[in-house]
Amino acid sequence: MATVPEHVDLPDELEDLEVCCSQGRAARCVRRYRIRIDRDPHVVHVTKMTGQQLLELAGICDLAKWKVFQKLCGQLVEVAHDEWVDFTAKGVEKFKTLPCDQTEGEVSR
Repeated sequence: MATVPEHVDLPDELEDLEVCCSQGRAARCVRRYRIRIDRDPHVVHVTKMTGQQLLELAGICDLAKWKVFQKLCGQLVEVAHDEWVDFTAKGVEKFKTLPCDQTEGEVSR
C-alpha cells in the first residue's frame, strides 16, 4: 500500500472520518486518516484505498468470499474489490465487511 509521497506538503494531522461525517463535512487532505472497518479503528497514510485493500486491512484473506461496504451518507454502498474509495469525499463514514452469501438484513437467494 503506497503512502503519501514525502515531497507533498500536507499537514501532519489526523482526520477521523466518523467525526468529519458527524460534522457534515468532507475530510481534509492530510497525512493520516482514522477509518473504522466493522468495529476496529485503523490509521492509514493514504487518501484513498480499493475495496481489496480495505478487506486486507480488516484481516480478510479469502477475498473471493467477502464484500466490503462503505457507509456513505447513512446508506451502505458496496465497494467492488477494484473500486477506489476517496477518504476526502463528503459523507464517507465507515466500512463494513460481510460474507458474500449474507446481506444486511436480507436472506440471500
